[in-house]
Amino acid sequence: MEQVRTGGHSATSFLPLRVPLDWTDYALLDSGEGMKLERFGPYTLARPEQQAIWHRRLPPERWETADAVFEKGEGDDGRWVRRRPVPDRWPIRYDGMSFWVRLTGFRHTAVFPEQAVHWRWMRQEIARAGRPIRLLDLFGYTALATLFAARDGAEVTYVDASRPALTWARENQELAGLTDRPIRWILDDAVKFVRREVRRGNRYDAIVMDPPVFGRGPKGEIWRFFESLPVLLDLCGQVLTDRPVFVLINAYAVEISSITLANLLSDLVAGRGGAVEAGEIGVREQGGGRVLPGGMYARWSSAG
Repeated sequence: MEQVRTGGHSATSFLPLRVPLDWTDYALLDSGEGMKLERFGPYTLARPEQQAIWHRRLPPERWETADAVFEKGEGDDGRWVRRRPVPDRWPIRYDGMSFWVRLTGFRHTAVFPEQAVHWRWMRQEIARAGRPIRLLDLFGYTALATLFAARDGAEVTYVDASRPALTWARENQELAGLTDRPIRWILDDAVKFVRREVRRGNRYDAIVMDPPVFGRGPKGEIWRFFESLPVLLDLCGQVLTDRPVFVLINAYAVEISSITLANLLSDLVAGRGGAVEAGEIGVREQGGGRVLPGGMYARWSSAG
């Protein structure tokens, strides 16, 4: 691990990798030759993975036991082929909370297991604050970060531009038994929403975001990672409270380095002390094998 400090900015630590070690309802069984074999609860799924260009370790007959296989179509589209009866969705649990796994038409399952390292980190940061905090979750998708933070005591504002994602998020909230928690659900373009929050004078103690490479807002707004992210982060700096607790940026499927994310985040929190950490996240194959990369991150904690 290397730690760097530049004038006026937080110390930055670059870590090679973080992987969750405490899943019971999920396992990466094998990967390779453009695919990954995973267990989500009682079902085994095989789906494309662009980065898995190495050789598989399990024999072909083990891969043939997959309950459902995603067959690619054009672009990101495709279809799930069920070899055995598999529902469209089913519940799994992590850290005592239940949420839905789904067979979506774009190969994802509405759950990104590598994100568990951030859910654990947020829990520690919320507890460390020792006071009620307001958290802004941008590009919240199916709201797992929102729900874990709300369960652990944060008042959360969830923002996503997709109505189906918002519907899934509310269904996860109901399944998790957290309908009584203080969560504000917002269907909106992230940049437009934060710009309005600046004008309204609303402030947050923590911000988490998982921006896509490209996206469209509910009114046709265009999101392009390299153009839009710096604008959004400048606005986010204006909605942080005087005593912020943490900020997390996660990125995937984009040609960018975690060093870039760290530099952007360091600008956002300049003069606030604490420390920035940056690196990659992934999941390790069952039995302590290889790690499948799942994206990169930069996160800042006021505790340093």
